[in-house]
Amino acid sequence: MIKAIITDIEGTTSSLSFVKDSLFPYARAHVAEFIHENAANEIVQALLADVNAEVSAELDLEQAITQLIQWMDDDKKITPLKSLQGLIWESGYKRGELTGHLYPDVIRNLQTWKAEGFDLYIYSSGSVYAQKLLFAHTQAGDLTPLFSGYFDTHIGNKKDSNSYENIVAYIGFPAEQLIFLSDIEAELNAAQTAGLQTIWLIREEDAPQTEATHQQVKDFDAIELERFVYE
Repeated sequence: MIKAIITDIEGTTSSLSFVKDSLFPYARAHVAEFIHENAANEIVQALLADVNAEVSAELDLEQAITQLIQWMDDDKKITPLKSLQGLIWESGYKRGELTGHLYPDVIRNLQTWKAEGFDLYIYSSGSVYAQKLLFAHTQAGDLTPLFSGYFDTHIGNKKDSNSYENIVAYIGFPAEQLIFLSDIEAELNAAQTAGLQTIWLIREEDAPQTEATHQQVKDFDAIELERFVYE
């Protein structure tokens, strides 16, 4: 039987448009202002040091901002960038300028699965901090009590099977008792290589449906966890 469910966010629990058209542009528009206002903050200073380490150079404040914007424009999955984006989004949530989007089918099924005793986890390239902010500020209120844990790029790249092996070790259940939900085939392939069960979310009508070893569903309502059995 499945013991725990791990889900991606972008394109899986939340619309691609929310992330691409709301969260990312908000962070880009406010990154310079945020860094200037918080340059003395120890957390921000540590993240700026991580930016320097990433590029192997000593950047001044303006150069660091330029580098961060370039990474945003290139959609880089770089840890200090993701952490800074999370801090910027926190400000937006607190101001009421952002509300975390979740599909209605996600909300009701997460609540049902939790009530049925499944452990729920998030694995996203966005920072753990950003993940918690999104689920704490949804149209259904604070959903963070539903989750047992969160994973980001600190655990590894989402297209690397070693990342899922690390997650398995952290959660403590055998890999075959875990199921990973995502809209990205390469991520599902990596999870499957590590021994996890997988489901491919294909929410868009025109999304490619290739021959694959992953069950494909349109939404969380179509997921039948009882189908996932093993010897």
